[in-house]
Amino acid sequence: MVEIYLHQKSLNLKCMKKEGSTEAPVRHPIDFEHPDFLNPEKLDAEMRRVFDICHGCRRCFNLCDSFPKLFDMIDESENEDVESLSSQQFEPVVDACTLCDMCFMTKCPYVPPHDFNLDFPHLMLRYRSAQKKLNKLPFVPYQLAQIDRNAKIGVMLSSLVNWVSNIKNKIFRKILELFAGIDMKVKLPVYNSETFTKYFKKNNDMINADAPSKNRKVVIYSTCFVNFNKKDTGVAALKVLKKNGVEVQEAYPGCCGMPFLEQADLPKVVEQAKKVSKDLLEWINKGYQVVTLTASCGLMLKFEWPLLLPNDEKIKKLSKNVSDIDEYIVDIAQNEGLADGLNEIDGGVTVHHACHARAQNMGIKARDMLKFIPNIKIDVVERCAGHGGTFGVMKDTHKLAMKVGRPTARQIKNKNNKYMASDCPLAGKHLKQLEIDTNISNDEALHPIELMAKSYKL
Repeated sequence: MVEIYLHQKSLNLKCMKKEGSTEAPVRHPIDFEHPDFLNPEKLDAEMRRVFDICHGCRRCFNLCDSFPKLFDMIDESENEDVESLSSQQFEPVVDACTLCDMCFMTKCPYVPPHDFNLDFPHLMLRYRSAQKKLNKLPFVPYQLAQIDRNAKIGVMLSSLVNWVSNIKNKIFRKILELFAGIDMKVKLPVYNSETFTKYFKKNNDMINADAPSKNRKVVIYSTCFVNFNKKDTGVAALKVLKKNGVEVQEAYPGCCGMPFLEQADLPKVVEQAKKVSKDLLEWINKGYQVVTLTASCGLMLKFEWPLLLPNDEKIKKLSKNVSDIDEYIVDIAQNEGLADGLNEIDGGVTVHHACHARAQNMGIKARDMLKFIPNIKIDVVERCAGHGGTFGVMKDTHKLAMKVGRPTARQIKNKNNKYMASDCPLAGKHLKQLEIDTNISNDEALHPIELMAKSYKL
């Protein structure tokens, strides 16, 4: 394996044309069905090639714990180089990656089209896929990824489930920690007493539009978290859209597959992509734009699905007709103008620009949208919250998630605003819980669209 790595390294040096790049990054499709994808020798060689380049650069040292672990491991090896590492030493580096994509999007100078062709997050995903094939991934996180199955029970028995999982219920949380490995100190999401889908069916026709019709039509892809855990975000989005004269429909054919992506079950992600896209494309064919309510789901529909299904024209069509809710409201403002009625709110806002919102490469749309609130004070924090799906929940990684998120929480505290808003509900929850260490003064973690609804007094 080391011989393959050295051969690839030699080829890289021969073909390298220039150092760094000013060209726009290009992300290659994830060819997970190719026989080389899980080939142990070729995967090992690619890990060594990338690790060697990262070790020589070190630009990502402060993004997450993967890179310090990698650099220390190489520095402390026998010859202080990648060749001195055993393949078994790779796992801690992979385990520390939350697939936030920030190294690819914001730091790495060697992403394609550079000749070095680095995509660190997708290499970590490839390694996890190999681990999954060998049944080396833990059982509980994969069961937590079964969102639609779990949430149906959670909503049906919301009072009981929310009581059992409450952080103050120390006895049951200790039992959960012992048997499932879910850290008892983590504040878990609560379940709605009804889904957003059910709320929409009962209330859509009762919400009247004040603004004249703009001939706009959207279908809200409510996402699993809003549908099952945070209905208020969906309610706010519905009311703000209707206030601005938009015809609104709602669809939730199933989870986008992000939890399965984190667990490296790529065939299952593709299955979800085909299932969900079939429903959403029917709306697109009727002239509707798809609007997503959480950053991770928007990233999946716009970017990850097309990378997993690069030859699927339907997936490509869907990706071009998806907007984040903040992005969509800003588009209304820039083209037709927002409906009258926005009022000052009772405090400033710190916008946490979540990693998966940043990875969509659309700019800080939450900030741009909130600027339309009169006389508002806005600050932006662009740093990872550290949650990363189940990464912030499991006892094995919760402490590390807190370590990554603590500097972000301190930045939010230093802005001294009343409200904190994030397009990632798990990031918002995680940062809010960190107030124990940082004394964040914000009332609660909100989605930016909830502040727009507040400003409209909806």
